[in-house]
Amino acid sequence: MKRMKNFMVVHKDPKVSWDKVEENWSKMVDLEPATWLRTYYNVDQKIRFCLWLAPNEEALKKIFADFHIAWESILEVEETIPDIWAKKYPSKRCSLR
Repeated sequence: MKRMKNFMVVHKDPKVSWDKVEENWSKMVDLEPATWLRTYYNVDQKIRFCLWLAPNEEALKKIFADFHIAWESILEVEETIPDIWAKKYPSKRCSLR
């Protein structure tokens, strides 16, 4: 089994409505080999930031080509949250749950 990586995909396509994003979700929910995790949407600028799990960038490019979805960038990312580094850099404002 291939190791899945996190990718942030930026879409800047003002012609794509939020309704279309939701419609695509229903079509993409059971795709192989990648998983669409979530989307952050800037309504004013119509920019979407989508988080995916995929084995590689090429898998995402194929999915987007198959669905005729344009993208600005595909970037492999890693997650960090305060709880992860709070042990190393304790702060009164950052509490571990």
